Amino acid sequence: MANDVTTNPPTTDDFRKAQEAIIDLESPPESYRVMRDHCPVQVAGGIAYVALDEDVEAGLRDVGHFSSTDPSSLGNVRPLIPVNVDPPEHARYRRILDPLFSPKEVGRFADDFAALANRLIDQFIDRGSCDFATEFAVPLPCNMFLTMLGLPLEDLPLLLALNDAVMRPDPSGDVAAGVATAGQRFYDYFEKHLANRGDQRGNDIISRVLEAESDGDRLTHEEVLDILYMFTLAGLDTVTASLECFIAYLAQHPDQRHRLVDDPSLIPSAVEELLRSESPVMMSVRVATEDITVRGCAIKANTSVAFLLGSANLDERACAEPDVVNFERDPNRHIAFGRGIHRCLGSHLARLELRVALEELHRRIPDYEIEPGAELVWRGPAIRSVPNLPLRFPIH
Repeated sequence: MANDVTTNPPTTDDFRKAQEAIIDLESPPESYRVMRDHCPVQVAGGIAYVALDEDVEAGLRDVGHFSSTDPSSLGNVRPLIPVNVDPPEHARYRRILDPLFSPKEVGRFADDFAALANRLIDQFIDRGSCDFATEFAVPLPCNMFLTMLGLPLEDLPLLLALNDAVMRPDPSGDVAAGVATAGQRFYDYFEKHLANRGDQRGNDIISRVLEAESDGDRLTHEEVLDILYMFTLAGLDTVTASLECFIAYLAQHPDQRHRLVDDPSLIPSAVEELLRSESPVMMSVRVATEDITVRGCAIKANTSVAFLLGSANLDERACAEPDVVNFERDPNRHIAFGRGIHRCLGSHLARLELRVALEELHRRIPDYEIEPGAELVWRGPAIRSVPNLPLRFPIH
């Protein structure tokens, strides 16, 4: 991104309209549209929001002006690895971690994931209803992720509670203190787990992280803790949120759902299109390393900059008919997994989990709808989800 990319500065009315648009979780496309059209870069509440695809793409690649060492705390006392690490150290960590989440590596778990999906479906298919979030979207990716890491499945409720306390703190109390307490409990949990493991190793991800070497050196104990902290925050949230967004859409668009039921070969491309159109991960945050002006908007050094992935994915300047959900869109150059060196480490795993989940769910339960009268409550802001998703379907 150029250091001084300018257009005509927005008017006061433009800014007001854009401020009012941050961000409608139930229907973010309209918020994004207002921001792109009236104030594509704005500062509100001490955060700079960037809405145009061109600027989001450039900013995510520009590690010189936009650092990933975000000062906003997730309860961590050191940078989370590799997401909060800039070059050149970042490359060392990605060399170690990328092979753990390659398509070949995650593909080993496809059958296990399908088997787990069917065990979960078995528990509610004869009932004719389910709470999709709690009975499928949460346990499916979360239990699979703990298995891959090598963590006990019985620890999932604790880890989910800590994850929520960090990612969605209770606003009625001392937020900073609550997040810090949850963060310390995360560290304590992993300290205890590593101590219990001792020298025992298996084929799980934690074992491989402990044995990994870069230039002949193994990761330090603190580096391992910071990697596991980051893995847990990402692995227990994003795929769950994506499934909730996807099924909320498909439940309300039966014509699109029937296309997947009739032709399951469309599911991989449908996953890509729903990632683009729903964008469950709404933004990727960086920090301005110096004063910079983008499209007439001054951004001060050390300001948090939210690059709106969801807005970029719906930008008509970069995508033909962005408001149309087209399961055969080709090419589909969405940025739901980010761009640049910090592109999502677990993107191959997420794609596998979403594909298998949609395949098995629609094979077993082809017709479903949101329970009549149910009011969906969307949750955000960084990760968009709908944790109350009651479904009703015929009993066969």
